[in-house]
Amino acid sequence: MQAEQNDPKGLENVRPYLSEVLQVDQETIGIRQFKGGYSNLTYLITTPSKEFVLRRPPLGLKISKAHDMVREFRILEALQKAGYSKVPLPVDCCEREEIIGAPFFIMEKVEGLILRNRIPEGLTLDKDFFGQLSKNTLDGLLELHQLELQKSGLGQLGKPDGYTVRQVKGWSERYTKSKTDDLKAMEKVSEWLNLNIPKEEAVGFIHNDYKYDNLVLGGENNPEILAVLDWEMATVGHPLMDLGSSLAYWCEEDDNDLLKMFNLSHAPGNMSRSEVIHYYDKNSPLNLNDMVYYYAFGLFKVGVIAQQIYKRYCMGFADDPRFAGLIHVVEACGKKALESIKTQNI
Repeated sequence: MQAEQNDPKGLENVRPYLSEVLQVDQETIGIRQFKGGYSNLTYLITTPSKEFVLRRPPLGLKISKAHDMVREFRILEALQKAGYSKVPLPVDCCEREEIIGAPFFIMEKVEGLILRNRIPEGLTLDKDFFGQLSKNTLDGLLELHQLELQKSGLGQLGKPDGYTVRQVKGWSERYTKSKTDDLKAMEKVSEWLNLNIPKEEAVGFIHNDYKYDNLVLGGENNPEILAVLDWEMATVGHPLMDLGSSLAYWCEEDDNDLLKMFNLSHAPGNMSRSEVIHYYDKNSPLNLNDMVYYYAFGLFKVGVIAQQIYKRYCMGFADDPRFAGLIHVVEACGKKALESIKTQNI
């Protein structure tokens, strides 16, 4: 059967390359964009015998570390060498920008259930499912944070010395550069974060975007994690910065609806944020006394990411209608972080 030749924007000239790498007739290759992401673009590549996933940076954007496809491919390779099995098999990395205008990579597709911001139609996921998923998710994060770094080569993928300071200053600068509206809460949070950086450091391999919609699960009756996706922000740094980012996405039932757009952690049966912290604390040697700081940073970072996407939308580089309302997400993140700082509660 001949595949549809109407390729998505940004992949118009990729078929000859895919044909050579995957060793199939280009007429039999299907290409379809996965909808729902807010950052790098992801596509399903189908062939007569197998399915793959292609990842490329957003359109109309200079490549930054967060959109470095070559680096993400190297991370997948290094994680495999480190014995971390929950990653898709990396297949090929193309650094030649003349193919589609940017570097990209191909990996095998892992079949399973991915939970977005609502339970898929036709599925019944009960409290037991989400209770076990909460535990599996944290066990996976703990496993990642405790990976061996030197022999595996993972240690070469980041600079842990001064990591927290660099991150706080870097995300504050990103907010300033992408700012479109005057949001007082975000400004106050940025100032507080820069003035209150914890002195205690720790080192581990961190994902930096670890949440339910980046996990491939066994199925509606099996919350086992088969694979973790979207490694573009992974590095070597402070594991509690990673936990803080995950907590920023870990919304509860009474949180602002805008903050529930990114994770199903508010469904009945999930651990609360305080239970997440208690579970991690019980299974980690790290000192969690400064978790309010790392949680506030996580919320600030989520707000900056939303701000960057919103600015791209305002500049005409992204036309997804979902992006038009992201400025309200930025404001909600700032207010939630400021509330946590003032109350010293998470």
